[in-house]
Amino acid sequence: MSSSGPSSKKQIRQANESTILRAAERVFARAGFEGATMADIAEEAGLPKANLHYYFGNKRELYRAVLDAVLHDWLAPLTCVTPEADPRAALSEYIRRKMALAAERPDASRVFANELLHGAPVVLDLLRTDLRQQVLDKAAVVDGWMAAGRMARVDSVHLFFSIWATTQTYADFDVQIRAVLGKDRLTARDRQRACDHVEALILRGCGLAG
Repeated sequence: MSSSGPSSKKQIRQANESTILRAAERVFARAGFEGATMADIAEEAGLPKANLHYYFGNKRELYRAVLDAVLHDWLAPLTCVTPEADPRAALSEYIRRKMALAAERPDASRVFANELLHGAPVVLDLLRTDLRQQVLDKAAVVDGWMAAGRMARVDSVHLFFSIWATTQTYADFDVQIRAVLGKDRLTARDRQRACDHVEALILRGCGLAG
């Protein structure tokens, strides 16, 4: 059987796109949009520069694709926030998955934060549409939990802002955290300590501790 059929070609394309996106994520995090070059990203990805232009056309298109992917991956953990879910278990899972993303892909958070600090010129439309709708939908779930007496009263929309702030700080301000802790790098135990703290802090505020 030939290995060069449509399915194989699709897998190769997906693998190359994923490699390019991760490499671009790292380069954009270090250099910003203006400082990054397609040549730098190609070198980081270990692919010919022509491959980048084949899959993404130009730097702005690739940058937009990186931001789209980051937002998608950040929103994916929200699937655990459903009306029938246990509030404590759902919020705990969401917090832990966000903390894991901060540890595993800190550059993703830094690229997105830098975009927002510059007024979100590329993704403002996504923030006003996809992100806004997702947050409003999940806030409605939290409102339902509160109405049923399943958790304490909080501002459901600002609850998500608080979770983002506390989890993403471990990526965006990693150097500050390491400096204060007197560490060159955070160990798995350090990250577990941070995760336990953030989880307990948010759950207590929602009346879900214990």
